[in-house]
Amino acid sequence: MSKLIGYIGTYTKGDSKGVYSFTLDTDNAKIGEVKAVAELDNPTYVNISQDNSTLYAVVKEGANGGVASFTINHETGDLTKLNQQVLEGASPCHVSVDSQNRQVVTANYHKGTVESYLVNADGTINPAAAIIEHNGNGPHERQEKPHTHFSGFTLDEKYVVAVDLGIDKVITYKHSNGKLEEAHSLLVKAGSGPRHISFHPNGKFAYVMTELSNEVIALSYNSENGIFTELQYVPTIPADFTENSQGSAIHISSDGRFVYAGNRGHDSIAVFSVNQDNGELSFVEYTSTEGSWPRDFAIDPTGKFVVVSNQESSNLVLFSRDSDTGKLTLLQSDITVPDPVCVKFLNNHEGIIS
Repeated sequence: MSKLIGYIGTYTKGDSKGVYSFTLDTDNAKIGEVKAVAELDNPTYVNISQDNSTLYAVVKEGANGGVASFTINHETGDLTKLNQQVLEGASPCHVSVDSQNRQVVTANYHKGTVESYLVNADGTINPAAAIIEHNGNGPHERQEKPHTHFSGFTLDEKYVVAVDLGIDKVITYKHSNGKLEEAHSLLVKAGSGPRHISFHPNGKFAYVMTELSNEVIALSYNSENGIFTELQYVPTIPADFTENSQGSAIHISSDGRFVYAGNRGHDSIAVFSVNQDNGELSFVEYTSTEGSWPRDFAIDPTGKFVVVSNQESSNLVLFSRDSDTGKLTLLQSDITVPDPVCVKFLNNHEGIIS
C-alpha cells in the first residue's frame, strides 16, 4: 500500500486547530488519517519546500501577521515549529518558497503588499528583506485599494510574480538577496480581479484566475524580460448562472495539457484543454465539488487524483483524474476538515510512505 501525505491550511474561526495533515492511499483511492499537526491562528495558506524538508504557513498573531516555518516528519506527517516572522497589521493570504529553500515570499490581501524573506539552511526565516506596497484601485466595489492575492516565483525563478485583485495587475519583480525591484506590470481587464496564476510547464504560457469576473486569462510569457501578454479570456461559469460566484484556485496538470479552475458559488471545477502551440484554452466540462465554496484544490503527485477543499461545508472531496480527457470522477466526499482553505501535497514521490 502506498500513501501520499498532504496538508490543509484552514481558518481557525470555528473548530479548526490550525494545519491538518491527511493521507491519500493511491492503491485504494481513498483519503484518511486526517489530524491536526500544527496549532496556530489562521494558517490559511501553506507551501512546502521542493526537498520536502520544510512547510511554511501564513500565521496570525494578535493584530499582527506573517509566516511560520516547520520541519516535516516524512514518516508521520507531523510538523515541528522552527520559527516565525510577523509584521504589524493583517496576516498574509499566500506564501511561496523557491526551489532551493532560500527565499519565501508572501502576498497580503488586506495591506496590498508583497513581502520577501531569506531562509536559513535550517529552514528558519529571517526578518523581512523587502516589503513592496502596491498603489491604485479599480472600478469594482471591492477594488477600493490594492489587494495582493498571490506571490510566487517564475519557473526559472528569475522573477517573483505578484497578482493583485484590487488593481487588476500582474506584476513581475527582479529579486536579488531578498530585495525586489519591479520589472514589468500587466494591466488586465478592468474589474476582473485577478487572483492566482499558474505557469505552463513549458514556461511560455501562464493562466490567471479572476475572482470578480470568473474568467481564466491565458497569457504568453517572455522569460527574458518578465513580460506577460494577454492571449484569451475564457469564462469559468455558465453564461446563464446569475447567482454569486467568485473564482478561487487555478492549477495545471504536470503535462501541461489541462487547466483546472475553481468556482466558489457555482461550486465547481471548470476543466479546460490547452492548445500546446498557442496556449489557448478550450472548455471540457464542469464538475460539482460536492460541497460549498471550493477555496482550493490540488492535483496529487501521481497526476491521477484531485483533492478539493470546500471551505463552507468543511469537507475534502477526492476525484480521480483521466489523464487523456482531463475529466474528473467523484470518489469520496465525506472527509471532514473544519474550514479548509489550502491543499498541498509533499512534492514528487518522496511523500510516499509504504
